[in-house]
Amino acid sequence: MYNLTDSAWFAEGSYWILLKPLRVAVILLLAIVARWALHRTINRLVRTTTDGAVPTLLRPLRERVPTAALDPAEFVPERRRQRAEAIGSVLRSMVTAFVFGIALLMILREFSFDLAPLLASAGIAGVALGFGAQSLVKDLIAGLFMLIEDQYGVGDTVDLGEATGVVEAVGLRVTTVRDGRGVLWYIRNGEIVRVGNKSQGWALVVVDLPIGFAGTEEASAVLRTAAASLAMDPELAPEVVEPPEVLGVEQMTMDGAVIRTVVKTTADGQFAVGRELRRRLAEALENSGITARIAAARLYPGVPPTGVGTGAAAPTGTTGPIGTGQGGAT
Repeated sequence: MYNLTDSAWFAEGSYWILLKPLRVAVILLLAIVARWALHRTINRLVRTTTDGAVPTLLRPLRERVPTAALDPAEFVPERRRQRAEAIGSVLRSMVTAFVFGIALLMILREFSFDLAPLLASAGIAGVALGFGAQSLVKDLIAGLFMLIEDQYGVGDTVDLGEATGVVEAVGLRVTTVRDGRGVLWYIRNGEIVRVGNKSQGWALVVVDLPIGFAGTEEASAVLRTAAASLAMDPELAPEVVEPPEVLGVEQMTMDGAVIRTVVKTTADGQFAVGRELRRRLAEALENSGITARIAAARLYPGVPPTGVGTGAAAPTGTTGPIGTGQGGAT
């Protein structure tokens, strides 16, 4: 520099005037390029996860339900995209902080700062912050793993213990759930011990109906016919994964037998299918006369329900819950 400028003071100060700023500029440029490359890799990973094929868990579901969805992309849930975007956002923030943190330390070293006390102070501050905010760190780590494992997402119906309802918002620290009464619950991710997700994959609707002391074969045939009509309903058929099945007598009570009917449905259609299945089964029992026999058996204990169901009067002079001195069908 002295040969170029013939200036002694400029030659002596060129190290700080030219070389140091040039090194700082190179460090910043390398940091920006590294951040851009890492962000591009993360964005590509997010796009690949969002636009991927049908998840392995749901492939058997698609094979069993060809009418449920003709486009395999429909099985990629919206929460999967949201989960990928949330994880991508966290990774991008971590990459930015890491890259520019290293760049800042390199720049400080260029200006002859002693980094050893700074790093030691930062380590002590980090340890103190970790001990003082253990619950916060626990919530953040639990939220991150929850997103990575895709335990639940916005729109899912979940059971988190005391709070059961629809997930409205998912964050790294807090999950927001609105229950059936409209109460909005804010739950720290670190306090969630178990998660029951009712919106992933398929669901099983179970309906137990008492039939009294009617013939189990007769009642099963009636329920089987009613359940089969549900699978043929054009509005509900896309939500039915497997045809309904009457399993038979589930238990015996003082009022008679209880028959169980099950149907496998999609996660989104389980509630609509369950309500319609209960309605059809109840109407089938009523139309077949089994419901009347159950009611008669409860009104006239000790009198055969078949006699009451056919219109025969109870013996005169019997005593029962409806009065004394006389009896009869009403």
